[in-house]
Amino acid sequence: MIPIAGIEALPGRIRKIVMTIAKTTICLWYDKDAEAAARFYASLFPDSSVDAVFHAPADYPSGKRGDVLTVQFTVMGIPCIGLNGGPAFQPNEAFSIQVATDDQAETDRYWDAIVGNGGTESACGWCKDRWGISWQITPRTLTEALAAGGDEAKRAFAAMMDMGRIDVAAIDAARKG
Repeated sequence: MIPIAGIEALPGRIRKIVMTIAKTTICLWYDKDAEAAARFYASLFPDSSVDAVFHAPADYPSGKRGDVLTVQFTVMGIPCIGLNGGPAFQPNEAFSIQVATDDQAETDRYWDAIVGNGGTESACGWCKDRWGISWQITPRTLTEALAAGGDEAKRAFAAMMDMGRIDVAAIDAARKG
């Protein structure tokens, strides 16, 4: 919690939101759909929620007074802020959110939801949602194989390089040789 002078003068709802702001928060830039993105993530991932929606108090370069400006949300326990900053900056693969999955069913559920909601497939377990945010849907078996090193890691890595969505059975087979 961040100590804030004069917080007791704020209205109750706002005081609660301000008092629960994490010291470190991921800020994601959206053109204009931060709230829709946050609601999608909250519907898809466990331990996720839309926590607050703030409207612009005045006109700004990419919006008008009253438009949704920022959205506080949580994705799998990670606090985030979505900023409706306009088209000036676009997300790219230099930043991604990695989701560790336990099995093929969980991998498929997240992959299908992201890609099926206007997203795009990429290589090696990466995909983008319809807002351009990159996601790595990574089964734990792949991470474990790479951490094991040696021939097991080489085989799993080679198998992964030919995949879009990660195939858990193929990674497990590669691990065994």
